[in-house]
Amino acid sequence: MEMKKGILMTGRAVPELAGLDDAVIAWMAEKNVPGASLAVARNNRLVLARGYGWGDLQSLAPAQPGSLFRIASITKPITSAAIMRLVQDGRLSLSDRVFDLLKVEPYLEPGAEFDERLRAVTVLQCLNHTGGWDRSKSGDPMAKSVAIAQALHVQPPAEPEHIIRWMAGRRLEADPGKAYAYSNFGYCILGRIIESLSGVSYERYVKEQILDPLGVRRMQIGRTLPKFRADGEVAYYPANDLAPSVFADSLGCRIPKPYGSFYLEAMDSHGAWIASAPELVRFGSAFNDPDNCPILHRRGVEAMFERPPAPVWHDAAGNPQPSFYANGWMVDLPHETRIERHNHSGMLDGTTTTLLRRGDGVCWALLFNSSPPGTALERLDKAVSEVKQWPGDALEWGEYL
Repeated sequence: MEMKKGILMTGRAVPELAGLDDAVIAWMAEKNVPGASLAVARNNRLVLARGYGWGDLQSLAPAQPGSLFRIASITKPITSAAIMRLVQDGRLSLSDRVFDLLKVEPYLEPGAEFDERLRAVTVLQCLNHTGGWDRSKSGDPMAKSVAIAQALHVQPPAEPEHIIRWMAGRRLEADPGKAYAYSNFGYCILGRIIESLSGVSYERYVKEQILDPLGVRRMQIGRTLPKFRADGEVAYYPANDLAPSVFADSLGCRIPKPYGSFYLEAMDSHGAWIASAPELVRFGSAFNDPDNCPILHRRGVEAMFERPPAPVWHDAAGNPQPSFYANGWMVDLPHETRIERHNHSGMLDGTTTTLLRRGDGVCWALLFNSSPPGTALERLDKAVSEVKQWPGDALEWGEYL
């Protein structure tokens, strides 16, 4: 272990990449973040794995390179890969209509009518957030656990099947395929499709078909309550600490936000995995060579990064925009001095995360156990671009997976 500017660092120091340490430490100091983990791979070789600060302030446990963090919405690229695997195996088409696959009985409030547009929502539209749900207008149903449970007369917090029934009885904010609006709920649906077609839990399918072939063994669906905290998992520190509990046995009581103000288990396929930074970099690097990807054929890899059909992500004149949300990844195409990038970020109360793939073969993941405003994406990626010489030696993947 070593110290820099008052922040403890764990993992092997790499002199050529000291600028990355500096970028992370500067962000942590600026935002008062307790702990972080960073991993960087280049051309499928792990070249940096570092922990910074504290994984747990109470026990004074340092953050380690292999510490597990809630990764929030970095879950979405993982779910996308699982969907592409089902497509590859001939069990699913991206044009399939999701409510034909799930056979949901809608919960209709008195006087409400079923929105026929729901029948047209496809798997592809859930992947690229064009299904017609808009949380900026109606709120995120994944955050309405108590209200939905009460409406359906079940014990809170609501499970995914309750949320889907409730949403199937409400109207869309846009016609499917016509507008982009980020939707956690669309990925909740995708998780249930994975379960319906595979016959196993979403978590088991992802572990067997996506993670195991990569040698990733520790990733798992996180648990909400602190008594279920996984071995090696950090503690979480939100900016504002207390909020009402969504759990029946403590309903409405003010509790620490990360530990009961939301129901993490119900967020499985859109935001509930816990992982280490090296594990995420291993996943992100798997797509560098589409012809030799361990989990998907070339067509599946390409499909994850394809631009959605017009009109979304096109300007008023019909021209495609240089950045767009594809199928589980945000894509920045080469533009002026910018190289191509594929990334996803995540945020929950108490955690902030980023996974980024670059066109030059570099993939990095940065995980924090706090959730201050803003993102370190551009600051760290600038530091990556300024690396003058990459290390010749690589770390052993097996040490971190």
